[in-house]
Amino acid sequence: MRISALILASALSLSAWASNVYTVIANPGENASKSVRLNWHSDIDGEATHCLYTECSDIHWARAKKATPQQELCTAYDSMYSKTPQGENIHEKARFIRNTTELKNLKPGTRYMYRIGDNLKDGETRYFHTAPESGEWSAAIISDFHAYTPLPKRVKSAMAMLDTLEAKNGTHLDAILHVGDIIAWGGSYSFWRDLYTNDHFKNHLWAGVNGNHDNMDRTNKRNSSEFFRNANNNPLNGYDTQEGVCYHFTYGDVLFIMLNNEAMHTDEGLAAAQKWVKKVIKRNKKQYVVVMEHYQWFYGTNGKTSHYNRWQKLFDECGVDLAISGNNHVYARTNALYNGVETDGNSGTVYIQTTSSDNERGQELKEWTLNKDIIKTRWSEGSRTVSGILFKVNSDHIALTAYDRNGNAFDNVIVKAKKRK
Repeated sequence: MRISALILASALSLSAWASNVYTVIANPGENASKSVRLNWHSDIDGEATHCLYTECSDIHWARAKKATPQQELCTAYDSMYSKTPQGENIHEKARFIRNTTELKNLKPGTRYMYRIGDNLKDGETRYFHTAPESGEWSAAIISDFHAYTPLPKRVKSAMAMLDTLEAKNGTHLDAILHVGDIIAWGGSYSFWRDLYTNDHFKNHLWAGVNGNHDNMDRTNKRNSSEFFRNANNNPLNGYDTQEGVCYHFTYGDVLFIMLNNEAMHTDEGLAAAQKWVKKVIKRNKKQYVVVMEHYQWFYGTNGKTSHYNRWQKLFDECGVDLAISGNNHVYARTNALYNGVETDGNSGTVYIQTTSSDNERGQELKEWTLNKDIIKTRWSEGSRTVSGILFKVNSDHIALTAYDRNGNAFDNVIVKAKKRK
């Protein structure tokens, strides 16, 4: 009887802890070799929560450090119209404490573990990997899985794709890059909370962009980048009103610039983003420059130009090596392009866009009538498409290999390291 009582007490204790800490994610610091930014949420009336972290080699946590977060009341998702996992219509009550902290002076190229809770002896162990200062590292690229609790197979499909990419990598991925639309309705807080319980959110650093679905509520009338901002703790180095949504960071030899398409629907919005991108590239000298946004460069169904036209001249001017997008749910990829012409790879930008990964959407390829001179390849499984990209960096090149759900490679491209002025 006493043993049973102890087991019950332990279960109740863990349950209470779990209810007070949720929606935990590790995002990169501005220099991801030395800093990582954590975001988690906790109950308004719960105990104070903290972070305990150390290198994975410190198996007994003897050298662990404690980080106390900044806290603020978050009401961005409160009373939003949504659905329960059973498909019932509800207005969600979502008021909680948002906790953010930046772990600084970390060791480059090192796997860390961390726990978050009100009792630092308890709590689930999570992981992230700091960037090497230079040299080899790997990441997965995925997007458009539209997490939606009434249809949990969407997320299962995307997480299985990440499992496949990690298996192909042969070791732990150092990071996961997403290209947006990871949530069906960004205003539905329960979708974020449920998504972040998956192992790939517990075991990896995540960096991504705000997609149009992440930016919307169920009615598509209360669109806001606050949904994406409060579910992450990205660097606050974006331009005016875009801090924490547009941001940049370095991971090893790569400068990543993350854009928010929802702030660029007007000429003025586009101009502000482009001014910022120029400034960021000028101030950050790295071997590779990668720009990510949600909206597609081309319409993959027939090759028609889309956002490529908005950015091509600036990317040429600033020496962007790789441009990654999603949204269209059709894979499309160019070789390096400069001034609209394919090069030998010693100059120009490679444009690549991901498919969906939720096994519920995609598009059939139509007759390829446009941009056949610059689009190298297209790929789709039709209305139920799943794929992801393995992204591997070294001092000579970035290698990108696209895999289908079964682990079959269907495309690859090399982005050469170029001489920088």
